Amino acid sequence: MCVTAVESRPAGVALTPSPGGHRPFGARVKAFVALTKPRIIELLLITTVPVMFLAAQGVPDLWLVLTTTIGGYLSAGGANALNMYIDRDIDALMDRTSQRPLVTGMVSPRECLAFGIALAVISTVWFGLLVNWLSAALSLGALLFYVVVYTMLLKRRTSQNIVWGGIAGCMPVLIGWSAVTNSMSWAAVILFAVIFFWTPPHYWPLSMKVKDDYARVGVPMLPVVATNRVVARQIVLYSWVMVIVSLLLTPLGYTGWFYTVVAVLTGGFWLWEAHGLQSRAKAGAAGAKLKEMRLFHWSITYVSLLFVAVAVDPFLR
Repeated sequence: MCVTAVESRPAGVALTPSPGGHRPFGARVKAFVALTKPRIIELLLITTVPVMFLAAQGVPDLWLVLTTTIGGYLSAGGANALNMYIDRDIDALMDRTSQRPLVTGMVSPRECLAFGIALAVISTVWFGLLVNWLSAALSLGALLFYVVVYTMLLKRRTSQNIVWGGIAGCMPVLIGWSAVTNSMSWAAVILFAVIFFWTPPHYWPLSMKVKDDYARVGVPMLPVVATNRVVARQIVLYSWVMVIVSLLLTPLGYTGWFYTVVAVLTGGFWLWEAHGLQSRAKAGAAGAKLKEMRLFHWSITYVSLLFVAVAVDPFLR
């Protein structure tokens, strides 16, 4: 994601600020926004707000939705900034991250660290005072899990990094539910599980595309240490579990016909794409012929449609 005003350069070559240390104010603002990874946060909010509608069985308090959304952005933004601080060494060597603010020099490591910690503290207090302390604890837990467990402990050590590290990305579901009810529910747990099983088959296709980047810096993403056939088989396995889990909400009485129809149709298309990827991998397809990014792009559409159905369903029952 490139949002800073810098020129192109080879990966691994850090760009220093212009002579005299001048860094344009507008570019600096964009750089600090880039530290929060806004495009990733969009996905997190897509899984937070609809759950609030389900928990309220209708329209939740709109002020609560606003405060939860802002708190979620601040918390996830803090986690992402701290992630960039920790990963700044490998970000400079990877093509897809070589334009990040710490690599280009638009933001210094000290500024990034202070910014991330500040957002972590502010978001926790924000949740506690304006939403509830259960949501604050869940938010802080997600941040610490992403920064400490995923970024510091798992990412560079195991090919299962995205499986267990993805737990942090599941937490917005619980936060959305707890924001409305100040409690937990099996509905929230099921949707948490949907995102848990969605994360690996969502991210592994992208990892297949950029596996050379990860191999260059020694990050053992599954596509780096396993063949395309093995990765595709794992994608199919997780995909089936994800779709089955997504259908549990209806028999347990949390959703009705509309959610079920959307879950079946979108899940069915997902499985079609996943098995298609597996077939191409078995046939030895590589490069553009593998078409792995088709599933990656569909995965974003899938989770968006599924959670919109979560929000709409209470109005049709």
